[in-house]
Amino acid sequence: MTLAPPQASTILALLGQAAFVWDIATDEIVWSDHVDSVFPDIPREALASGAAFSKLIEPSRSIRVEALTPSPLARSGDGAPYRIEYGVRATTSAPMIWIEEAGVWFAGRDGKPVRAQGIVRLNNERHARDEQLLKLSRRDPLTGELNRTRLVATLAETVEEAARFRTSCAFMLIGIDHLARINDAFGFDVADAVIEEVAKRIRARLRAGDVLGRFSGNKFGLILKNCTVDDTKVAAERFLAGIRDEVVPTKSGPVSVTASIGAVSVPRYARDADEAINRAQETLDTAKRRRAGSFALWRPNVERDAQRRVNIRVTDEIVTALNERRIVMAYEPVVEARSRDAAFYECLVRMEKHDGQMLAAPDIVPVAERLGLIRLVDHRVLELVIAELAASPDVRLSLNISPETTMDPDWWSSIESLMRAHEGVGERLIVEITETVAIQDVDDVRGFVTRLKNFGSRFAIDDFGAGYTSFRNLRKLGVDIVKIDGAFVQNIAHSADDRAFVQTLIDLARRLQIKTVAEWVQDDESAALLRDWGCDYIQGRLIGLASAERPWRAKPEKILPAAS
Repeated sequence: MTLAPPQASTILALLGQAAFVWDIATDEIVWSDHVDSVFPDIPREALASGAAFSKLIEPSRSIRVEALTPSPLARSGDGAPYRIEYGVRATTSAPMIWIEEAGVWFAGRDGKPVRAQGIVRLNNERHARDEQLLKLSRRDPLTGELNRTRLVATLAETVEEAARFRTSCAFMLIGIDHLARINDAFGFDVADAVIEEVAKRIRARLRAGDVLGRFSGNKFGLILKNCTVDDTKVAAERFLAGIRDEVVPTKSGPVSVTASIGAVSVPRYARDADEAINRAQETLDTAKRRRAGSFALWRPNVERDAQRRVNIRVTDEIVTALNERRIVMAYEPVVEARSRDAAFYECLVRMEKHDGQMLAAPDIVPVAERLGLIRLVDHRVLELVIAELAASPDVRLSLNISPETTMDPDWWSSIESLMRAHEGVGERLIVEITETVAIQDVDDVRGFVTRLKNFGSRFAIDDFGAGYTSFRNLRKLGVDIVKIDGAFVQNIAHSADDRAFVQTLIDLARRLQIKTVAEWVQDDESAALLRDWGCDYIQGRLIGLASAERPWRAKPEKILPAAS
């Protein structure tokens, strides 16, 4: 039976298509001419019947029969339409040919299929594109390993399976050490080459059934099935050695690479994927802090869990105190070393609890910094200090800010707004940062100081001597005041070493025309020594500790003269 005139058959062939009629009763299939343009290397006899043709089809041989589902249209003259996709392979070793078949089928009087006719066409490019999209949705484009989404899904399945069958598995996070340094030194393309090579080295050392995926930029996640704690330790050393023992060849030359590993045993210490990831990340951080290129395995820790409960409670307390305006100030006097007249007051943060107890800065600031709340605290302290300066025009105040605040654009917006709202306040404000912060990035801190001085404010280095800032940096930063770390001051009456150190600092500061404040002054003997050495100001137990009282509101105070 001829299905189409020669010219139409030729056009179909050029389009990679062929027409057919399938007599279902006899199972005979008649094809248009040039059908071999769609099915190359497949003999005609393999296409001559539905049964023979079905033997070539993957993945389901019955897909063509199953497409002919009952439909009222099948009894009509128009027939019932259908569309299916499948693969055809001449032999098990031959490449797959992807086919799209679209047609209609007709039913006999009993409603069963008696005839189908339609067109088949090559669908290799579309199928390849769909496969590529599917691969991209599951695979990391750089390494070809599972992406994070698929890795986490597989981990969730593994944890559930391990719990159901009572087996032991492990989840690892493998982090490439110092990848940012490689980026800076050689460029991102070299860093990508390192990531690819590390993935290959891990892959080469996997067992059958283990699962590898790229978790993030420099981290790989690894699921080790049927893996005991001892097996995990052995596997970790195998991976670490495979990464560190040979340099990674790149276009910019060989690069030496190490990695660190954090792991957790599941389901024993992780009941779901999120818990496994969090605990593996925690132990990876622990390994990196201990030493690059090391391994850590998560273990229960009563003290750590207790500290976390404390962190949660304190976080809630700090946020609630901020919302309820229970963050307040205490003021510690700083006096002139010779006259003992008040020069300025250092503002120290306090948190009032519901029971009336007052928490001091050492109880608040470290926790707030660790939990990411210090920014909120510093904003509140700034508001309180500026408000006090605006209400008391004859006083000078200093405030401490955290390292993060020095680069916080919102803090700068706040201080600029407050300065504009209260003219002249900036000239009576001193901002203190610790010496360790000042030496981390001198150029950034210099910009911070310049902006402060544009308001007329002054800049102080707190805890001076603890970080050993060079005096060259003090000059470069434009420091107005250095506050000598109290650890060196408190024993100067009894320690020759401390006396020599403090006296040297004071002398060098005076030569640079920088004012000095000695902290933690305990007694009159120490105060006399500091005065004789030329120290400008003192503070500490001898003068008076921090208090919520505002003595400047009761009587006028001598204030710190303007900087020359």
